Amino acid sequence: MVRTDDKESEDPMVRAVARRLDQGHVIVIGRNVDETREISRVVGGALGLGLLPAFCFWLLAGAWLSVRAQRRVEEVNLRVQRIIAGDLRERLPHRNIDEPFSRLAAIVNGMLDELETTIHALAGVGNDIAHDLRTPLTRARLALERGRTNATSLEQLQQAADKAIAGIDQSLSIVTALLRLAEIENSRRSSAFGNVELGEILREVCDMYEPIAEDKQVELSVGTSATLDVRGDRDLLLEAVANLVDNAIKFTPRSGSVKLELLRGEGETILRVSDTGPGISDQEQEAVLRRFYRSDKIRNTPGVGLGLNLVSAIVKLHGFRLIIHSGPGGRVEIVCPDEHVNPT
Repeated sequence: MVRTDDKESEDPMVRAVARRLDQGHVIVIGRNVDETREISRVVGGALGLGLLPAFCFWLLAGAWLSVRAQRRVEEVNLRVQRIIAGDLRERLPHRNIDEPFSRLAAIVNGMLDELETTIHALAGVGNDIAHDLRTPLTRARLALERGRTNATSLEQLQQAADKAIAGIDQSLSIVTALLRLAEIENSRRSSAFGNVELGEILREVCDMYEPIAEDKQVELSVGTSATLDVRGDRDLLLEAVANLVDNAIKFTPRSGSVKLELLRGEGETILRVSDTGPGISDQEQEAVLRRFYRSDKIRNTPGVGLGLNLVSAIVKLHGFRLIIHSGPGGRVEIVCPDEHVNPT
């Protein structure tokens, strides 16, 4: 190809296309594409010069991230070693951002919070058991000793034996309740789950405690708005409701009232036990769920302080929620989510 201008170029590249016309002529149109080659060369050089610093930046960023991750792992290892050594107040470091490590740390910290609470609760259980068993056993021993020393007739000896038996029975009730709690918390009863009609349980508990309520002049009533079946252990649910009703009648003054209700909420069923008693204060809402807890206001009331703790264990086993409302007038609710309820 011969150039017609004066520009000098080595080996120019031209892209051409030819078409035959109707008159027999051939038309050829060509275009110099040297600028395309130049652009390709410039772009290639720019990419080459740009990739090198980018690659170096990637290396530095990777090294920084690696060192940062290694430091976080070392910090986690150090804190885990402290936890293993017995420092239950230690927690894993995490930030309030949506990243896998922070989410994992938050989950582990939540588990440590629950573990710390459980361990602190267990630390005092032994002392509580010893304290609560010591009183009835001491009374039984004193009754037997006085009966042996001072009884002058068979009737007096029988009275001393009755007092001793009452103290031993109280001790046995504490041991039985503790064994019951251990059985429930270990979920050994979950295999006995079946369909349970809640309204029937409320009516049965009402029939059981109606004589006690009448003797104390307390009005006991039941109200249900629907027939609802829940999956669970009937005996355990009956025991939970019975404990709530027993507490309500026990702490309701004469001429008061206790009401059992079965209500439907948004996506849940509510089993409510309410009374006209003194209720529970805000400061005692969590304390009443602890084992052997006895408020100063009810020290003279019979009981061992395991009723609500037993109810809480049964509710937790079934996947329900236990809500204790504060203020005057007691109100306790067992909330059953719809996945556990079959309305009919």
